[in-house]
Amino acid sequence: MSESGDPPHSTRGPELKRSLGLFSLVFYGLGTIIGAGIYVLVGEVAGKAGMAAPLSFLTAGAIAGLTGLSYAELVARHPEAAGETAYVAEAFGTPWLSQLTGLSLIAVVLIAAASIAKGSAGYLQEYVPISQWLGAGIIVVLFTIVAAVGVTESVRLAVMMTVLEIGGLLFVVAVGSPSLGDLPARAVELVPADFGAWTGMLAGVFIAFFAFIGFDTLANMAEETRDPAKTLPRAILLAVIISTLLYGIVTLVSVMTVPPAELAGNPAPLVMVLTRAGFEWGRPFAAIAILATANGVMIEVILVARLAYGMARRGLLPQWFASVHPRTRTPLRATLIAGGTVLALVVAIPFGVLVQATSTVVLAVFTLVNLSLWRLQVKRPRADLAIRAPRWVPPLAAFSCLGLIAAQLLD
Repeated sequence: MSESGDPPHSTRGPELKRSLGLFSLVFYGLGTIIGAGIYVLVGEVAGKAGMAAPLSFLTAGAIAGLTGLSYAELVARHPEAAGETAYVAEAFGTPWLSQLTGLSLIAVVLIAAASIAKGSAGYLQEYVPISQWLGAGIIVVLFTIVAAVGVTESVRLAVMMTVLEIGGLLFVVAVGSPSLGDLPARAVELVPADFGAWTGMLAGVFIAFFAFIGFDTLANMAEETRDPAKTLPRAILLAVIISTLLYGIVTLVSVMTVPPAELAGNPAPLVMVLTRAGFEWGRPFAAIAILATANGVMIEVILVARLAYGMARRGLLPQWFASVHPRTRTPLRATLIAGGTVLALVVAIPFGVLVQATSTVVLAVFTLVNLSLWRLQVKRPRADLAIRAPRWVPPLAAFSCLGLIAAQLLD
């Protein structure tokens, strides 16, 4: 950051609107995390981990928490929209590495948004006999328009939808809670019993980690946040903690209610859980799931636009992307390009491939981000930050991310 507080190579003209506080940011983060994961991935993780699926989600949450601590300190050090690209640039001073990080993250978020849109279309099919790619395309177009309107309006809508999707998860827990009566007798089933089961659990962790992608998006909202050095670190950590607790209990109820083999590959797994638990009105619940996942699409589009905007202000992308619309105070060009790219991706790539590609690249970026903090803590120690990660956190977080990539390759 320059002495004026502007990112290097920043341009004059309209700036992003600082209007976000802790409450809206926590729910914005939860909207990204929950929309990206639990409504769609319960079946995918259960197919890999079996009854150990809850352990897979909790382990993924712990790994996400370590990286979340690194993000919390980094965003306090460098609160700007460029996010990860700024952290790598400040740590290593290598423009090409910073640019590669940003472009990789843009690519992976676009892929993530496409995968979330396809997951949302799976629930949409509960209502309308429509092809998955067409349903996903409609969702992408509608929520790209919302993302272009304005950040305050978009985040308010994200908060409302997040409250609804959390309510949906709590409803699943309530309806499926009778299955927990068998927990004392079946608890041993939740822990892998042999090497093959542990391998499956770790493969499940790799997929479950996708369900936590989203806490990092908060870092890119730094230039639209009031007092970002204090507010954003707290929002990141709260979003990770809350989502981990929700994922753990929802997955536990799911595998206790429906055998993992039946959950695997089901396009609407939580509807199956409700039906098996005796709730015959799964279609109304599907509406909540559609909103939950579509919410994730909108937030991912917002993230790509802010990242492209921040990179352009640092000179890592053409200045065309740094344009802010004077009325909406959003990076309108970048938003529309992001939505158009997601629309193209939903047509061509299978859901499972999207999830695996997203998780692999994000874990690689997270590894580099953790190494950036490790280096910065040595080069530029700071005692004035609202939140500081212990010195052992960045290397452990980097090692954990690399371990997950290795586990996927071995599976």
